[in-house]
Amino acid sequence: MNGKTRVLFLCIGNACRSQMAEGFARKYGADVLVPASAGLAPALTVARDTIRAMDEKNIDLRDHFPKGIQQLGKARFDLIINMSGVEPPQPMSAPIREWQVRDPIAEKYDVHCKVRDEIETRIMELILELRRAQKKSGLEGR
Repeated sequence: MNGKTRVLFLCIGNACRSQMAEGFARKYGADVLVPASAGLAPALTVARDTIRAMDEKNIDLRDHFPKGIQQLGKARFDLIINMSGVEPPQPMSAPIREWQVRDPIAEKYDVHCKVRDEIETRIMELILELRRAQKKSGLEGR
């Protein structure tokens, strides 16, 4: 992984928030992280308004589909971002950060856009944090 941080974005259905987070992380942070997403109770599809909102940011989620944490198999992560609002039902082998982000699943399109923008900001902050840590560890090794 070339020192990249493996991050799992977790929410309830893997239909909105965690899909948005994974999309932003792939687009903006490929130099420092390897993202994945999953849901505690995966939905059948990614929400149409989520796909539409992410299209506005030039991130295509049309080929994405909801996954459960069980489908991740033995994948290992360095960090878990939990947006579900509940504790994961199984023990996680990585540090967990809680992000309180509104679930837009049954909301109007404008709520999806507000949630998208909040997640984008949080992802950018995470990416900057990881870049600083990577830079710091590179300097310490000299």
